[in-house]
Amino acid sequence: MTRLCTCLLAGTLVAVQLATAQTAASSKDTTRDYTPADVAFMSGMIYHHAQALLIAGWAPSHGAAADVRTLCERIINAQTDEIRILSTWLADRNEPVPHVDPQHMMHGMTEHMMPGMLTADQLAQLDRAHGGDFDETFLRFMIQHHEGAITMVNDLFAKGAGEENPVYKIASGVFADQTTEIERMQHMLAAKVFGPTPTTNPR
Repeated sequence: MTRLCTCLLAGTLVAVQLATAQTAASSKDTTRDYTPADVAFMSGMIYHHAQALLIAGWAPSHGAAADVRTLCERIINAQTDEIRILSTWLADRNEPVPHVDPQHMMHGMTEHMMPGMLTADQLAQLDRAHGGDFDETFLRFMIQHHEGAITMVNDLFAKGAGEENPVYKIASGVFADQTTEIERMQHMLAAKVFGPTPTTNPR
């Protein structure tokens, strides 16, 4: 009986060890199944989002209209959360996590410029603007900025990267959110430049 119990116990331990090894392998795969292009995308998006936070944060001090302030608050909330997610993804994989200095961004970031990001001259132009001029300039530049984020997503998938589940979710979310906001900002800009569009069929 003792021998039988020992054999059963040994068999159980082997099964547990095999299950543990399989679980560890699966866990390992989820954090290693990514590419250098994924790392570059996640890091680059932190710089990209950080500049959006910088200029969106100017809305109150630059006399932005209420609708532009609301847009800026939405951008700040959403992209702050995304920066946290991007940073966590990098840290969990022992990849370098960018720490962006807003003052450094004001003088341009040639070494970390991502598609659509504002140049030093564009930042200075926006910083000089106030009131309605700020609203229109901000919307034009933020549309440019969002289009750059979409370019980054397209470039990621074009390289055959973005297949790891978290990266795919983040990239797809950026694409969907920025596309929606571009359309919203285009309508806002048109209304400020040409006046509100008449509503022919109000509800």
